[in-house]
Amino acid sequence: MADLGRLNQLPVLYSTPQGIYLGGGDHGEILLPNRYVPRGTQIDDVLEVFIYRDSEDRLIATTEKPLVMVGESAPLKVVSVNRNVGAFLDWGLPKDLLLPFRQQAEPVYPGDTVIAHAMVDEKTDRIIATTKLNKHLNKPKPVGFKAGQPVALVILAETPLGYNAIVEGTHQGLLYHSNVGARLEIGQKLKGFISAVLPGGKLDLTLDAKGYKRVAPLTEQILTAMQENGGSLSFDDDSSPEVIRQNFDCSKKAFKQALGALFRQRRIRFTNPGIAYVDIRENTGQEWRPGE
Repeated sequence: MADLGRLNQLPVLYSTPQGIYLGGGDHGEILLPNRYVPRGTQIDDVLEVFIYRDSEDRLIATTEKPLVMVGESAPLKVVSVNRNVGAFLDWGLPKDLLLPFRQQAEPVYPGDTVIAHAMVDEKTDRIIATTKLNKHLNKPKPVGFKAGQPVALVILAETPLGYNAIVEGTHQGLLYHSNVGARLEIGQKLKGFISAVLPGGKLDLTLDAKGYKRVAPLTEQILTAMQENGGSLSFDDDSSPEVIRQNFDCSKKAFKQALGALFRQRRIRFTNPGIAYVDIRENTGQEWRPGE
């Protein structure tokens, strides 16, 4: 059976001038318009498609992926407001996503970006959005998350302790101020990590991997950036956390640890300001090895 608002694996039944029809189980046959049909598609092929309702309320398939699926939360831009029904959000598909007035935590206006959760309205069987997030993100203990796991984050709100963030579009976690270093914006998308799964299922988050897992990839990133910039960079220990986050997607603490590792390996020197690449082989005539 096709699952409304999510990705589905559906078989190709037959072709028409308008497109191909897919087997939707209890939902019957579902049209995949020609513009979405992959080249070389044959009868009985199985395609991955997203199922939603078109402007005439018919089920329709697309091979495009929306910015949010049912059961997920994401930042979406308000396209327009209809005083009779609510706001419409851009979720990456031809038909905008309805945010009914009754589902708005506070009024929204065209041009706003809101954190919205996609769900199926039980009364109409249509996909709608809500900005009343608590009951959707405060779920039972999350399954499958573990310490050190990389995750996609969306900043939800600032609190006295740090920032509440949406984890993988489905759960909520906390980024402590001590693990951030730079001010974050509501709706900002970041790469992060699970630092701890606490009793009761609460998630503690960090923007950097721990220990060597954090430093080793970052040192290679810094070296690559230096090579692409002619052997030097204008960034060093005195660079601001905001500049470091923007250019290297890491905290200032992690950046300083990576610079320290490169300096101890004699692969960089500090030029005050900035850093420059050091090729030990040119100085010694021997192949360089870490720790030598």
